[in-house]
Amino acid sequence: MKKKVALHNLGCKVNAYEVEAMQQLLEQAGYEIVPFEPGADIYVINTCTVTNIADRKSRQMLHKAKKMNPDAIVVATGCYAQTDTGKLNADDAVDLILGNNQKKNIVEAIEEYEAEHQKTAHVIKINQTKEYEELSIGYTAEHVRAYIKVQDGCNQFCTYCIIPYARGRVRSRRPESILKEVHALAERGYREVVLTGIHLSSYGVDFEDGKINLLELIRTVHQVEGIQRIRLGSLEPGIVTEEFAREISAMPKVCPHFHLSLQSGCDETLKRMNRRYDSAEYAKRCALLRKYYRNPALTTDVIVGFPMESEEEFQHSYEFVDQIHFYETHIFKYSRRQGTKAAAMDGQLTEAVKAQRSDKMLELHERHSREYEASMLGKTLEILLEEEIEINGRSYYVGHSCEYVKAAVEKQDGIGVNDIVPVRAESFLEDHLLLGIR
Repeated sequence: MKKKVALHNLGCKVNAYEVEAMQQLLEQAGYEIVPFEPGADIYVINTCTVTNIADRKSRQMLHKAKKMNPDAIVVATGCYAQTDTGKLNADDAVDLILGNNQKKNIVEAIEEYEAEHQKTAHVIKINQTKEYEELSIGYTAEHVRAYIKVQDGCNQFCTYCIIPYARGRVRSRRPESILKEVHALAERGYREVVLTGIHLSSYGVDFEDGKINLLELIRTVHQVEGIQRIRLGSLEPGIVTEEFAREISAMPKVCPHFHLSLQSGCDETLKRMNRRYDSAEYAKRCALLRKYYRNPALTTDVIVGFPMESEEEFQHSYEFVDQIHFYETHIFKYSRRQGTKAAAMDGQLTEAVKAQRSDKMLELHERHSREYEASMLGKTLEILLEEEIEINGRSYYVGHSCEYVKAAVEKQDGIGVNDIVPVRAESFLEDHLLLGIR
């Protein structure tokens, strides 16, 4: 009888990719994949450690798995498993620990545990490795859009971030490996790929020849037949040079949707964060994208309530976000993460202050988001149809434009999921959902 495995992911898109890769390795080895519910023989939790709250959620999910089946093998893998191996070694809910760069060995590690029933931690010194862990997927749960991990690790050491300690230094995936995966996904009918990594902008900096960078990788992927869209994961603003903006704008498959990480619009706060750019430089990069693209979707992340952030500094950040006028702003209240420089800084702010600033920034995000979506009314958008839904008793296909604006078109003959169809954005069907007419 096949052993049943349930997998659960916590954290980022890179983690999600790695869970799918582990799932496919287990399937190939003869395991049956089941929902994360009672009844599994093995539970695999890909943990996150980006905040103290993420640590707690990781522990809770591991304990939940053991409660669902006390006789099951509970496997902790990922970033929390990497940074807090000692705590997990002492946790009776966990049977097997796989740190980062060890996920490709999940089948062998489980088989070893089943043979010896001895708790084991497969954890390397992640900061000392230069090896990129080769994982790949042949399909993805999204059906129409595939996230592809091309890079791991980070050399930035922002003062609030633990990830360089959990993921190690920058390690890039060889382009031939990426290309092989993209071709396989194209053959299975995927129309869109999203290039993602822990610090995507650093892609290629670790290659000795120095000739391959993110721009070269995009050019290579652009040549794959069948792939009609290339979307980029989170970028550092410094990568957006005149050449970069000009070159990608000449590649029609590259989506005009750019997530440029900001974190604060105040220069003093950016210095304390060790972000390596100032607001004027950031604004210049946004202007370059708007020079080469007509009305691109610019999205970002902002942290409010960073240590020592005064009311005046917050106001500078707020006004800068208002000036850039992002399509979407992902707002995070600063969360103290043990082991980072920011956690030891003076001037830690109260949760009440963080909440008040977050609410104010969220209101700005909502206004900007609605204004950007309204700017699409009357225009023809190319929508990748992703799923069929019912609204008020009528059937619609819902998908996203190249800009990642969500739109619906009424179900009709001749179109279906995974088609890319031109629709005219006519009105708002529901909150943040445009109605398209063919």
